[in-house]
This record gives sequence, structure tokens and C-alpha cells, in this order.
Amino acid sequence: MSDPARADIVLIGAPWQSRALLRAQLIEEGFEVLATDAWPTARRWLLTGIEPWLVIVDLQELANPKTVLSELHTLFKPDRVLVLSGAGTVPPTELQRFGFEVVSRPIAIEAVVAAASRLVEQARAKESYN
Repeated sequence: MSDPARADIVLIGAPWQSRALLRAQLIEEGFEVLATDAWPTARRWLLTGIEPWLVIVDLQELANPKTVLSELHTLFKPDRVLVLSGAGTVPPTELQRFGFEVVSRPIAIEAVVAAASRLVEQARAKESYN
């Protein structure tokens, strides 16, 4: 990516295989994607002026997921966050409290990309309306 400040999506996910696959599919769909395995890196991006249309957080194997979600909730609009949850991560009731869009594992990569595309489109529409 030539200009990180122009990222459409910030992707946070610990397992490199699933992160790389999702990132590749999002790029294939035409999105500029910044991806990391660590919340501190993503938080730094968001605090230094990178304003993506969407943040995707994969809770699988993510360190301190409750802290990540709590901090993300204060830094970013909840309707522009897509959380990939699963058994053994954060309970659904806690995720709902934050107001994030949530998809649960198991889920096909195409369904995640479709949800991301829909949320980016909604964010762009709201921005152009304002």
C-alpha cells in the first residue's frame, strides 16, 4: 500500500494464516487493507490519523480481547467495527454491549468479505450524506 492513511480497512487478527487469507480476499475485492496481529500496532495506526472505513477484529487467539474491544469502542464508531467471534472468545452478550457488528465462527471467508463490503458501503454512504 502506497499511503497507509488511505486504508479502507484495518484488520486485527492473531493467526497469520487466517489474517493473510482474509486480507488477500479483501484486496481482491478492491480494498486497501492494513493488517496486524497485535492491538498496540492497530491502536497506534488509529491514533496517528489513519481513518479506515472499517476495523475488523478476529478474536481467535487474540491477546486480551476484552481490553481490545473496550479500547476500540472508545476510539472508533461501533457501527464501523466487524468482530469475528467464536467459541472460547468473548461471550455474545458482552459483544452486543459494545454495539459492534458480529459474525460467529465457523463462517466462510466469502461471508466475512460480504459483511465487510456491506459495512464499508454503509459508512461511505453516511459520510457522503453528511
